[in-house]
Amino acid sequence: MKQVVQNYKSGELAVLDVPVPGCKPGGVLVRSAYSLISTGTELMKVSEAGMSMLGKARSRPDQVAKVMQSVATNGVPATYRKVMGKLDSYTPLGYSLCGVVEQVGTGIDDVKVGDLVACAGNEHALHAELNWVPKNLYAPVPDGLAPRHAAFGTVGSIAMQGVRRGEPQLGDAALVIGLGLIGQLVVQLLTASGVRVVGVDPDPVRCELAERLGAAACGDPESAAVEAAVAELTGGLGVDQVYLAAGGGSNQPVELAARLCRDRGRVVDIGKCRLDLPWNAYYEKELDVRFSRSYGPGRYDPEYELEGRDYPIGYVRWTERRNLACFLDLVARGSVDVEPLVSHVADFDDAVETYQRLKDGDLKAVAVLFRYPEPVGEAEEAGAPAVAVPAVKRPGGGVST
Repeated sequence: MKQVVQNYKSGELAVLDVPVPGCKPGGVLVRSAYSLISTGTELMKVSEAGMSMLGKARSRPDQVAKVMQSVATNGVPATYRKVMGKLDSYTPLGYSLCGVVEQVGTGIDDVKVGDLVACAGNEHALHAELNWVPKNLYAPVPDGLAPRHAAFGTVGSIAMQGVRRGEPQLGDAALVIGLGLIGQLVVQLLTASGVRVVGVDPDPVRCELAERLGAAACGDPESAAVEAAVAELTGGLGVDQVYLAAGGGSNQPVELAARLCRDRGRVVDIGKCRLDLPWNAYYEKELDVRFSRSYGPGRYDPEYELEGRDYPIGYVRWTERRNLACFLDLVARGSVDVEPLVSHVADFDDAVETYQRLKDGDLKAVAVLFRYPEPVGEAEEAGAPAVAVPAVKRPGGGVST
């Protein structure tokens, strides 16, 4: 089967032939119908790979710290060999897709062969023709939801977890800084929750899109229009929450958050922006700064993700799998509309060219999807019957194309 990979040392992107994964117990083998490029996280990785070694080090101080610790423990030669070996290898890309179940592992009883599922995880929902996905990292797709829209499930879960961390209430006002893919979804989720939203982004096209999708007003962070909109919306008191969905090295987002947030409001970091908090501004308002960890509770817990051990709903209401299912339901019911976010759909065979166009700026996009070809007998090699993507069975018994 084919899979998109990148060599972090050289920056080379490639679509390689790799072995078909086996269907292990506790999960399902899924043939991809559509996978989503994260134009934030993935492009950051792609750009970092093209940097010099010094540039890579500056962009990932956390990894530099690990290298220095390894030097202290193992010495320079051993650490050098380990780091170079890791850099000069292919790493798969992708973490959000929708596909058809081709084989069901032992212990799985909630889906069957032919069902459509949305999948998550940077080790299990890769840009690849086939993926093995453990139980807590997939969710059945509701009746009537198109596969291309279900492919947004993972990024939707990231946005949803960020909104949950802000604890919005009916009638609240919120500021969303950064109107890329995650920011646009945050705007819609807040609006669906009865929250009035002001958006911030230097790109007027993204501002216009966010207003079409429910924001009360949007504007450039440098303009007075944003402050005026917040003042009008809140009677000069400031917003109840600020959601940081921006990236980059500017400290402007956290400074703007302090200026426009009300006394004892909440600031939630969803993206990966600079966080040099202006102490006086945050102290005087006693602002509550929170981080949102990926798709929700369960993320990075191997017992939850790999072994399928769920958290009791009475103790953890919204796990990453429940977030995934909830987001799919909202899209299926029309409370969230992802179609306006689809800037481009590319054939999977054109993956390298698509990444290059995004990196070079030739392709301006909020969301880009890879569309996969129908199977041509590869599933039989993995021991499962081939199931064509255009006609798939739903867990509820319906059929979609």
